[in-house]
Amino acid sequence: MTAAQPLSDGELTLQPSQPNGQVTRFDVDHDGPLGTVEVRQTSPGAGLVTWALEGGPGVAQQALRLVADYAFGQLGLERLQVEVDPELHSSARVAIRSGFRREGVLRGAALVEGERRDVAVYGMRPDDPRPDTVTGWTALMDSVLPKKRVIAHVVVRDTTGRVLLCQVSYKKELELPGGVVEPDEDPAAGATREMEEELGTALPLLGVLAIDWLPRWEGWGDAVEILYDGGVHDPSLIDQLRPDGFEIKDIRWHAPDELAALVSPLNARRLPMLLAAPDQLHNLSNGSPITS
Repeated sequence: MTAAQPLSDGELTLQPSQPNGQVTRFDVDHDGPLGTVEVRQTSPGAGLVTWALEGGPGVAQQALRLVADYAFGQLGLERLQVEVDPELHSSARVAIRSGFRREGVLRGAALVEGERRDVAVYGMRPDDPRPDTVTGWTALMDSVLPKKRVIAHVVVRDTTGRVLLCQVSYKKELELPGGVVEPDEDPAAGATREMEEELGTALPLLGVLAIDWLPRWEGWGDAVEILYDGGVHDPSLIDQLRPDGFEIKDIRWHAPDELAALVSPLNARRLPMLLAAPDQLHNLSNGSPITS
């Protein structure tokens, strides 16, 4: 195997050792030795980058960028990966600033002194925008910033003041039509899609009745929920709707004074408020009004 050539960005010099099978190691130097960085081919076309360096995160960032260019250009790899303990925030910053996007967490993937530890995985492809470009940097930041769920439900009323509720197949509490908004989907479009899927008809949305923040609950992460106004309809509307029979088993109108025994505590708190004052926007936190 032909030995790799030294790498340099004008400040750091990475001197390669003789390649050992699928591993290429570089000694990093800047007015003296700073440590090592290596790329290990883990499968055809893919490699794992590791480092043990002094000199701060800036040195590690420079070294990883040089090694990434070498791995894609000279080794012909199609993917590079960095694995970091999620508690080592400085290492995570090095990975991001070197151009590696956070892709997820492998729970309990590492055994450290007899203890199972999580491993955060960061990946890079050769066609990723460089981290010193606008699109490259925003893609990197998008990979680490929070991604909160958005839920869109629709409050449909009849002329007697009742609300349309669905008997769903996955829980005992009755629920409003709607559901989780898909990635890159407008919340209103998500509400419309869910109605079409669940009820066979997408009713017009007349506006927003409430915006609610939901804390973590029974394994779900926190979320923002938008409750849309599905309008006031003749009670006979229910005869025109066609529950999907899979997720939605039944649909019925229910009066506000019936809700406490039928819906979740969350909806028991907020639905009576919305039904009593449908002409105002309700700003809620976990089903309760936000007060200053």
